[in-house]
Amino acid sequence: MSTLLTPLHAPSWTNEVFLGRVIAAYVMRGENVYPVWETVLLETPFCSLRRFGYGLPAEVPRVLVVVPLSGIRAPMFYDMLSDLLPDFDLHVLFWADPVNIPVEDGPFGLDDNIACVHEALRLLGPGTHLLGLCQSALPALAATALLAVDHDPACPASLALLGGKLDTRINPARVDVMMRSYSREVFARQVLTTVPSFEPGHGRLVYPARLQEMMMLAYVGRHMLSGGEVFRKMLHDDGDDIAAHPFIHLLLSAVAVPGEFFLDTLATVFQDCALAKGRMMWRGIAIDPGAITRTALLTIEAARDDIAGLGQTHAAHGLCGALAPDLRAHHVQEEIGHFGLFHGKVWRGEILPRLSAFITAHPGP
Repeated sequence: MSTLLTPLHAPSWTNEVFLGRVIAAYVMRGENVYPVWETVLLETPFCSLRRFGYGLPAEVPRVLVVVPLSGIRAPMFYDMLSDLLPDFDLHVLFWADPVNIPVEDGPFGLDDNIACVHEALRLLGPGTHLLGLCQSALPALAATALLAVDHDPACPASLALLGGKLDTRINPARVDVMMRSYSREVFARQVLTTVPSFEPGHGRLVYPARLQEMMMLAYVGRHMLSGGEVFRKMLHDDGDDIAAHPFIHLLLSAVAVPGEFFLDTLATVFQDCALAKGRMMWRGIAIDPGAITRTALLTIEAARDDIAGLGQTHAAHGLCGALAPDLRAHHVQEEIGHFGLFHGKVWRGEILPRLSAFITAHPGP
């Protein structure tokens, strides 16, 4: 059994507090202690691919985690990343706050989001295990499908999707209904704004952090009234992240989202359900999950998920119809909501062992 020791504090990336530096300073495996190091493998104005590793005594599976581009700060996922680090060759794709990106660097839409995942997989090469959760489930599946169509050897050995919105017609959550209630033009006019002149990204179109924080505050309020998962985590933060990032603080402290990405996601995921209907395109190329034949697929859902309704992630199995039965698995975790999929004792005690066993059982061709 391996455990994490003391945290290492380091400067943040692109002025984003906590965003992408070393998650832990040391890993202990048995009686041996190993220092953790961080390598930047790819960095663009919008994303950063980083490897967290240490002097492993033997080869371990290489895992690429795609952090969701959803307005939630990256440290929200550090509980998950800290638990993955000891037993995997951990790579993480982080996203920059668009407020800090000069408008001269151009727009960033859903196609660009998928392209970053696609490029990261090609850079890492064969045998990578891909993990997409929440918003990143769709670009993870899309990038895998694009590689499969090309018979690219960088197609991941396994794909794990946790609490993702692949078909929002299934058990629509409150946010799904809201996002379908107004047109793209209304959202563009009433919701999006431009970065003010005193920020590096002044003039850039964004879904602002303040609106995300208002949405999450209302979400927390509902959980307080109902005694839901978030309320229970407020009473007892069961995260085991060694840097001790407080769950509720991070939940209520958002970052902006690129405006083009917001509008693309609104249309593709919520209003058109394009992937589920077989109509999703990427830079003129059809995204066909049916082309995936060698990547093992694991989907995990939370029975009480009020963000990604039950069945929305399982929809991946219907889309990946060419996969053999021994290359697919699905699990519903009964006692948790959305955040329990990657944070807290149920993640550590129930979901992580299942994920680890699946990765080990499917090393790839």
